[in-house]
Amino acid sequence: MSFGSFNSQQHHAKAEINVVPLVDVMLVLLVIFIITAPLLTHSVKIDLPKASSNPNITQPEHIELAIREDGSLYWNGEHITKYALNERFAIEAKKEPQPELHIRADRLVPYENVAHVMSSAAKTGLLRIGFVTEPAGELE
Repeated sequence: MSFGSFNSQQHHAKAEINVVPLVDVMLVLLVIFIITAPLLTHSVKIDLPKASSNPNITQPEHIELAIREDGSLYWNGEHITKYALNERFAIEAKKEPQPELHIRADRLVPYENVAHVMSSAAKTGLLRIGFVTEPAGELE
């Protein structure tokens, strides 16, 4: 603050910030928050149902179909021909619940062989088809 004498003819504007209104607003906000904060901690108590985290152990039957690089097919480890494949697909498609088809194909199997197996399964009515792969860490 600068004080001047009464007889000075120079009038300069004061370059000071008036903080009184700012302090008033802050005190009002502080009082509002002090009053409303305890009200926010009250909650409605309800009795929620308890959920079990146990996995469902019942698994549907599945078919393991392996396709080797040379085009040979294995139905749950048993060697079968392409002609017998459609017959087995038709039998499995009629079962209730319908089994899942798990296709295991060698890395170098042409996609044409895999597509033929998938289209045969879809034509006979097998709807649940999946691929079995190895995790990236186990590849050689």
